[in-house]
Amino acid sequence: MYREKTVGVVLPAYNEEGFVGDVIRDMPEYVDRIYAIDDQSTDDTWSEIRAAAREDGGRTHRPKGEDIEPMMADGGTTALENRAFVDDAIGRVVPIQHWHNRGAGGAIKTGYLAALEDDIDATVTVDADGQMDLGQMSRLLDPLVEGQADYAKGNRLLSKEYRAAMPRFRFVGNAILSFLTKIAAGYWKTMDPQNGYTAISNEALEAIAVEDLYEYYGYCNDLLVKLNVHGMRVADVTMPAVYGNEESSIQYSTYIPKVSLMLLQNFLWRLKAKYLVLDFHPLALFYLVGAGTAATGLLGVGLTLLTALVAVGSPLSGSTGLLLLVAGVTLLLFAMVFDMAESEHLETQIQ
Repeated sequence: MYREKTVGVVLPAYNEEGFVGDVIRDMPEYVDRIYAIDDQSTDDTWSEIRAAAREDGGRTHRPKGEDIEPMMADGGTTALENRAFVDDAIGRVVPIQHWHNRGAGGAIKTGYLAALEDDIDATVTVDADGQMDLGQMSRLLDPLVEGQADYAKGNRLLSKEYRAAMPRFRFVGNAILSFLTKIAAGYWKTMDPQNGYTAISNEALEAIAVEDLYEYYGYCNDLLVKLNVHGMRVADVTMPAVYGNEESSIQYSTYIPKVSLMLLQNFLWRLKAKYLVLDFHPLALFYLVGAGTAATGLLGVGLTLLTALVAVGSPLSGSTGLLLLVAGVTLLLFAMVFDMAESEHLETQIQ
């Protein structure tokens, strides 16, 4: 336990032979449950998980949540049974193997379902490739334990030193996705949304629909949107990253379009759910009218330039199109300002 709170760690692993065992063996002693999830790896990840679990189980740990009942080998819930084989716990490690490959987000979802079944107070997500400093885990747990936040995540962009350590192509992509996620999720101070080092409270997990979480690599972004709609507090914690010999399995040619489309859909869903269904706020109308006006104005400006080239009449003059474009952008900026104010009390940054 950590400060009287039970702690679970979700450890998704796909072809992490040579890494996942070390992560399990190095896990802090206060961790009560390690949900090690093999996402149908094609190497010996599953064997390494079980071997490391046996080694970890042979050690002496401080008392760890003795009120937690061990999960059964046939799965704790119907949802888990449909997704994965849940093996007998080996010490504090629960080996879980997906029936089918589900991706990083799918493994996180499986781990969250297991943590909910065990009624874990705080659930941490850790990559199996050894990039994350396990000594920093307590910094993610502190905001939850102290009641400052319902969800805490690492942020490699708050510190100049940590930003410099990030490869250039990752930094540029991360900055773009940070901006898009700010708009989609409504957490305007939150950065580095792709950081998978996170901690979430049991209350937050129960509030969101875990089974509906996105299962592709944009699961972190998707989760932030759902947390915002439910009024959950988020803490951004300055955190370093370690880049070693691991290879990313992300295919950016498909990753960027898929996540961008997901963020657009989530943004529209958030406006509807938070500002039209659960409550009413005119910023939703500012967003929608502003986007329509700006699009019309942009179309008008484009048609004017096109007709100037072919010397035919334009149904929308360039000055009118420009005026509509400016008006639309102004409405969008007003909407963003209102949106920032609505969620400002839900965000905190911890250096």
